[in-house]
Amino acid sequence: MAAEAAALDATPLERPAPREIALDEETRALVVPDAADLPASPPSAVEANFARYFIADFMNPGHDQYVYRHPNGLCVVGLAPTHVAFKEEGGITTVDFNVGKSDRSEMKVTGKRKRNAQHLQENSALCKVCVNDKSFVVRCCVKGSLLEINDRLIKQPDLLNTAADREGYIAIFQPKPADWLKIKDKFLSYEDYRKLRGVC
Repeated sequence: MAAEAAALDATPLERPAPREIALDEETRALVVPDAADLPASPPSAVEANFARYFIADFMNPGHDQYVYRHPNGLCVVGLAPTHVAFKEEGGITTVDFNVGKSDRSEMKVTGKRKRNAQHLQENSALCKVCVNDKSFVVRCCVKGSLLEINDRLIKQPDLLNTAADREGYIAIFQPKPADWLKIKDKFLSYEDYRKLRGVC
């Protein structure tokens, strides 16, 4: 009885044991990182969510393109910063998805099973980007189902000049896992691409 009364009379905020202090500092180190260890700027959404691959001189010199692969298997295809179209004066002025037999902008994919998706090869033409009087054919780079084209580029082709790796992407594909494994080795990693092209 006396022990219980003493326990009740003890002050509720006693100093924690040394082991508890050490545990709190460990937890704090995990939860609150040291500012010196953090990068100068946080990673972009592309860097955080996609594996970035590049293909240099695809079918023509200077036709560099990127393929950003999401963990769910979808691939976003677009023009790399060193694509020859960006080196022309005036920048890209029009994007035309009407290539040969089919107009890619007419495609409408529906449902869970992606009905009406066009099945394309790596070297299939995806669109044409025009700079002044020159036009450059953009290729698919991956074998798979074309799920979506960026139809904003039809009305806003300047997105390619200002944000080609984000809002200015060209299309989204869904390759089969086996097809992806076959073509993956043809691509350059971001680091290898930077070294090859001298991009900062």
